[in-house]
Parts: sequence; structure tokens; C-alpha cells
Amino acid sequence: MTGQDPQIVSRSSLRLYPDPGRVITMLFVPGEEMPAGDSRAAAVVKRILAMDDADVTTTLADVRRRFVHRHRRLEATWSRHFHEAAFRLGEGDEIPTERALLIGAYFTREVAIEAAALFNPSMVAHPDQSGLPPGGTRFVMSLRAVGEGHLSSIEFRTGTVDAAGRISLDEPGAFLECGETAPGLYNRRLFHTKLAEHRCNNNAAALVLDRLDDHFDAAQLDTAIAGLHPELMSRANVRDAVERIRWVAANNYTVEFPAGTAIAERVLWPHGSTELQGMEDARFVRFVDDAGTATYLATYTAFDQALVAPQLLSTTDFRTFSVSQLSGPFATNKGLALFPRKVGGRHVALSRWDRERLSLAVSDDGIDWAESTTLDLPKRPWDLVQIGNCGSPLETPEGWLVITHGVGPMRSYGIGAVLLDLDDPSRVISSLPAPLMVPDEDEREGYVPNVLYSCGALAHHQALVLPYGFSDRGVGFAVIDLPGLLDRLSSSSLVDSAAHGGNTHRR
Repeated sequence: MTGQDPQIVSRSSLRLYPDPGRVITMLFVPGEEMPAGDSRAAAVVKRILAMDDADVTTTLADVRRRFVHRHRRLEATWSRHFHEAAFRLGEGDEIPTERALLIGAYFTREVAIEAAALFNPSMVAHPDQSGLPPGGTRFVMSLRAVGEGHLSSIEFRTGTVDAAGRISLDEPGAFLECGETAPGLYNRRLFHTKLAEHRCNNNAAALVLDRLDDHFDAAQLDTAIAGLHPELMSRANVRDAVERIRWVAANNYTVEFPAGTAIAERVLWPHGSTELQGMEDARFVRFVDDAGTATYLATYTAFDQALVAPQLLSTTDFRTFSVSQLSGPFATNKGLALFPRKVGGRHVALSRWDRERLSLAVSDDGIDWAESTTLDLPKRPWDLVQIGNCGSPLETPEGWLVITHGVGPMRSYGIGAVLLDLDDPSRVISSLPAPLMVPDEDEREGYVPNVLYSCGALAHHQALVLPYGFSDRGVGFAVIDLPGLLDRLSSSSLVDSAAHGGNTHRR
């Protein structure tokens, strides 16, 4: 099997590899870096307080010299980390500024967010298309970055595609920012569905949720919980319900980045308990609602070391993001990808809820995904293990174009395509019998060998720009002749109706 279909696919020479120099700062508490480790914070602070003034001045000057060029507002970070350490230890503001900053430096560490891997990109049109040459498109590309501890985060790059289909990437900037997190605006229906999934006592939960409007904030939630009678809080089922309600709240939050940062300097770092081991494989799409308002949405995989679950990102400017959970039996496992608009008045998504088939999930509110139809099953030599999507569908006059992936022998991944009916996307029009792309010889080696995988392509005039990860080692780019691909799909044999569609699941 060749690496690509040479008639309609052209690989770019542009490659993107992990850069261990892209670092962020994080709070570091000595001892707690080990699982179940005991904090050694008090002992470390005691040693710093015992340093003489000259050593404090010399040490602080040295660490400032070595790190100030690597981070924006480094001393503000040290000050914040000092206060976090002082809060733990009961220390006050009587510690001189210079010594406090040094304590903050000892309680700060660098994390190289992409030192281990950089892969699984998705690409959407940038919200700002001004100042481009004729025929050009500016894009935002998300990537899964893996660093220390195999922890995944979501980062970004920007660039352009010119009228000839040439791709260029902007310089990513000298600094990285994680942004400030804050509680989000909560949806009462989501709380009900998530609590039901976790078999939380509905009557106990209603004691809190029935006090709240359909949408509420953290202060209103705290007021509702505080208003419970002490006798109610003495009951185990009520305490358990309150704990689970707070768990849902903690996993629905916002992230805001400073106005002066570039998109490529922003990193979505795991924050909620569902993301304990990372945020993986964001699939961004420019979603246009019934009123014509555009919002950038992305489903991503939250991983807590035991369970995986799709969650939702929402932004209009890639500066402020809302993070929320999803619910329903078909918003499970990996690979949920949203359509760019409603179809038939309902939200629609591609799903791989059972881990091996390509399905169509439907939701009334975009939160609870309780209905699904099978689109395609593993049946060809190159996808017998599993099939799934490579990002959100693209709307074309011929139908919804879905770029797919399949897994075959030796766990080798290939990229294919399926065409769905525009008005009824549960109906498969056609699918390619063979993959468009499989790993080339120089793409086969890596952390996870023999893999090509994408989380979303960009339509650019008569071309499809497909960024893809190869073997969890780096990112490549392909330009696909869109009319040629659609012609190939239209000439493919119609799929067997027994193998596609007609298999509807509701819960």
C-alpha cells in the first residue's frame, strides 16, 4: 500500500516537531511531586529563612538572570507562589520582599509542555481574516502537546494558506501562558444528567438544584448549598449529593488569557479533576447557530488516569474559553466531533462511543447525547480493527465530507473519507474502499509507530488542507484536491445498506 493517492493528495515539505524550549511555570511543592508524597515545604522554607542576606541577594540575582528571558511576568509568578506557600505555612507579610521572591522561586518549576510529543492537530479559519493577499486564508491550528509525566495539554499555532495552497506558520512567540481559571456559568440540566450518570440520589440533589435557575453561577450555587438545613446535611445521601454537585461545578470552568498574548502563546492546561492526566485531541469547528452567530467549539478527551470522557470548549476569540462537561451514552470514549451547524433543528456529532464504529449522535441541546445511528463498521482490510473520524465534517454541495481514520494490521493507521447526505447525515452516500493516506517511510517511526491521525481539516477554495500527526512524533501537512476527492467518492460503489445506517440507538 502506497503512502498516499498521488492523483489527489500532495504532502507539503513543512513539518512541525516538538520543541523542549517551550516551557510554562507551575507551582512546585517539594515532596508532593511523588505520588502520595509528603510535603517538605516547611523544611525548605526554614532553610531559606536561615540564609544570610548576601546569599539571598546573590541567589535571587542568579536565578533571575537565568530565567527572566524565558517567562513573561516571572517575578509576579514568584510572588504568587510565595503567597501560596506562605498560606500553607502560616507565614505573614513580615518576610522582606527579596527573600519572599526567592521563596517563590524555590516553589516554582518549569514544565516543557511538548518535550515528549506534538501531534493530532485540527485547523479552522482564524477569526481575523483582514490584511491577507487575494486568495489567502489565515488559520488557527490546535495541537496535542505531551510533556513531563506524559501529561497532555492543548496548544495553538497560527499561519496562512496562500492562493496556490502553500502553507506557512507564524513564529509562535517567546512565551507561553496558561491563563487564569475561574468558575463558569453552570447549566442545571447538565448537573442533573451528570449526577444521574454517577447514580447520585436524585431527591438529595434536587434539594440543591431546585433552588437554582436553569443557568446559575458559583455564588448562587454556594448560597443554595449554604441554605440547606443542618439536619439535611447530617444525612449521608445529601452530603454525597453535595460533594458530587461540587465535583460537576469544578469541572465546568472558564480560562482567560491576557490581552497582550498571541494565540500561539496560549496553552490550555488541565485544571478539572476529569483532566488529571490531560486534555487530548481537540477537534475544533466553527459552529454557526440559527441566528448566524459563529462560535468556535471543540470536543476534546479528558483523561483522569482511569476514565476518558469527551468535554467541550467554546470560544469566540481564542482568548477566553468556556470548558464544560457533556453527558449521555453517546458522548463517551474518544472521538466526538461536532457538525458546523444544526441539521434538521438538532445538534449533530460524529461519535465512536463503542470504541470501534463510526456513528452519528444527535442532541436537542448540544449537551446530552442520548441518540445514535451507526454509519460505518470496520470491514475493509485497512480498518478492520476500528474506524473513526479525523475531525468535524465539512459541508460541500455533494454532502457532508468526513475525513476518517482506520486501523489495520500491525496497528497501522490510514486516512480515508466518507460522504453523508446533507439533509439526512445518517445516510451514507459513499465511502472510499482504500485509504487516501498511510504513513510514508519517514513517518512510520516514532513514539507510537505507523500512525497518521488528524483532528480536523480546513476547506480552502478547491483544496482541503489536512494537518496530521505522524507516529506521535510530529505534524505534517497535506493538500487534497477537493473536487477530485468528491469525484472519487461519487464514483465509489454505494455502501451496503446492511452495513451502514439503519441501526439506531436511543437511551
